[in-house]
Parts: sequence; C-alpha cells; structure tokens
Amino acid sequence: MANRIVLVDDDRNILTSVSMMLEAEGFSVVTYRDGAEALRGLLAEPADLAVLDIKMPRMDGIELLQRLREKSAIPVIFLTSKDDEVDELMGLRMGADDYIKKPFSQRLLIERIRAVFRRIEAQKSMAPGAASAASVKRGELVLDPAQHLCLWKSLPVNLTVTEFLIIQALAQRPGHVKSRDQLIDAAYGEHIYVDDRTIDSHIKRLRKKFREVDKDFSHIETLYGVGYKYNEAGGP
Repeated sequence: MANRIVLVDDDRNILTSVSMMLEAEGFSVVTYRDGAEALRGLLAEPADLAVLDIKMPRMDGIELLQRLREKSAIPVIFLTSKDDEVDELMGLRMGADDYIKKPFSQRLLIERIRAVFRRIEAQKSMAPGAASAASVKRGELVLDPAQHLCLWKSLPVNLTVTEFLIIQALAQRPGHVKSRDQLIDAAYGEHIYVDDRTIDSHIKRLRKKFREVDKDFSHIETLYGVGYKYNEAGGP
C-alpha cells in the first residue's frame, strides 16, 4: 500500500505541482489549503507523513503542528519562507522532523520524505526476536527501536522519529561525544544536508520532553564547539 502523505499549503500552484510529483513517485496524496481543514482531515483519517506550510490562513502550520502533537507523532516536514528562521526553530522545538525553505527543489523534498520513510521502515522491519538485542538500556533510559518505544524511569517519552534516532545515537555510547555532523548522519542519513541549528533545536526539544517526565533530567550534555554526549550519571 502506498504511503499516504498530507500536503498543506494555501498556494494552489504548490499543491498542484507537488502533489503531481509525489503521486508520480508512488505516494498517495491528500491536499488541504488551510490548517483548520487539515487538522480535521488528519484526525479523521491519519496519514504517514505531513508536509506543512507555516504561513496559512485560519490556522498556521505552527499551531497545526501543536494541535497534532497532542494526539499524534506523525512525521512532519515544514515548508518555510526564505528568511523565517524564528518559525523554523519554533517548529523544530515543537516536534517537526525537518524543514525546507521556499523556493525549494521538488527533488530535495522527495529525498527528505524518503529519508523519513527509510528510518521508519528500518524500525518496522526488525524481526520481533531481534528487538531485545537492538534495545538500548542505559540506567533509567530504555529504547526499543522495534516498537519505537522510549522509557525514562519506566514512563513513556513520546518522541518523533528524528528525536528517537538522536537519543539512540547518543545513548549507544555513553560519555562519547557526537559531533553535530555525526548526529545529522544518524538522524537523517548520509548525503542529506541539514543546518547545524536543526540538531540544536532537536536537542532542546528532547531535553524538554524528558523534563516533562523528570524535571531533574540532565543526561544530555552540551560540549560547546564540539557536540553532545549522553552521561549516564547526569550532568552537574
């Protein structure tokens, strides 16, 4: 069955051209012209991935993502205007998986979409018997890629695909510093260009989610100018 993608943009030309391109690539596409309509549609019939414009009437992409994240961990890619750095960072902190600036290459959008689906399929394709071997347990942290499950002190932490891959990369080697480039490769795959600030925003979002479960969480450490590491004992 074809992956179902929801495309939300108030520009009719973008909806037409991008949906035609996605359908030619074998995806099933549903389009909406505003965030409110898209929210109703997504809650009624969930999709595998959403591509959202940020600036839309009635409900913008930021609010739409916020409402979606109350009920769903659906992967989200934002389409942003050229200079909307604040919106980009806000979206990533709220749980978007990626963003692409307008005007954008349709081939780049396809690459980013396929990268997200490859990460999801890699988790789903794991044999049930291999799940325990692939699981990561570091103190109070438990990660099970086969179930896309993250637990902290036995409590679930709801992560996006990208967030899960970042914490997994860090926790696999506690105390070992991962550069931003290494985390980009772990989360997005090689040959995908992502700005360093994207990783910084994902790290901030990860910390926030863990602190919602445990206000004293301090196990993801920043080494300024170098990268990040996972400290089993927690920070100072």
